[in-house]
Amino acid sequence: MLLHGIHKDDDAAVVRMPDGKLLASTVDVFTPVVDDPYRFGAIGAANSLSDIYAMGGVPRFALSVLAYPPALFSPAVPAAILQGAVDKAWEAGLPLAGGHTLRTSEVLFGLAVVGDFPGGRVLEKGGALPGDRLVLTKPLGLGVLTTALKRGMLDPEGIDRITSLMSALNDRASRAAVEAEAHACTDVTGFGFLGHLLEMVQASGCRAVVDSVKVPMLPGAFELADRGVVPGGSLANLEFVRPSVQFDESVQHTMRVLLADAQTSGGLLVALAPDRMPMFAASCDTSGLGYDEVGSFEAGDAGILVR
Repeated sequence: MLLHGIHKDDDAAVVRMPDGKLLASTVDVFTPVVDDPYRFGAIGAANSLSDIYAMGGVPRFALSVLAYPPALFSPAVPAAILQGAVDKAWEAGLPLAGGHTLRTSEVLFGLAVVGDFPGGRVLEKGGALPGDRLVLTKPLGLGVLTTALKRGMLDPEGIDRITSLMSALNDRASRAAVEAEAHACTDVTGFGFLGHLLEMVQASGCRAVVDSVKVPMLPGAFELADRGVVPGGSLANLEFVRPSVQFDESVQHTMRVLLADAQTSGGLLVALAPDRMPMFAASCDTSGLGYDEVGSFEAGDAGILVR
């Protein structure tokens, strides 16, 4: 029985098997965000696995989807992409069991992932309640910084920083959310922080209040965005959410752009009851995971207030 599919705007499809077990499946494919093929493979794997983690699941195996123009690249390039993905999947505790490769005019890579829910509970985008706290587990600014990378504006330290962040798994954040009995969860990717938060409030039927000064940003992101180093997708995100977002006058335009910045393999957005915050915090602290409480939910029409 299909429980989560195109009729529900969640991060993965979920089916209930005849024996009652829940299985999740997702696929995500995208173009390179870094030049190094091995790192791109690792990022692609982490990004694909994130949709299973966002729903509180555990990925069990994956299949690769790789497209590239053979005339432009030696066999070493696709081999490095796949090795990066294999190593990242191994880190996550699952095999890259096979896949499909095809010829195209540009490079594309990602994984199709199957997972399950050992505890039997699925985290959805909907379910946040008035009074819940809003938590973010990775800083924003990846869209701006990857744009800077493409323009040759990042030093090696900056490149390593964003590469490490994008290839970091969301497994620890997912476990913490499940253990703390989160009311709702999603990951922050192409629609940006505001776009994915809007999905949460629309599915939950309540309002989110964001404290912009508490939202973590990557070093250099604000300065670059202030200079106009912003991907077109982030500006499109801001325009899309504008009718549903109320900005306080004190929130600068650059901050508004960063809150809508398109992310690759971003962190989790988690809605937690106040009395569950200590449990979530303890789990994060034990596993060495950073997080920030960036807002809350309140009764009202589905929308977002940023102050």
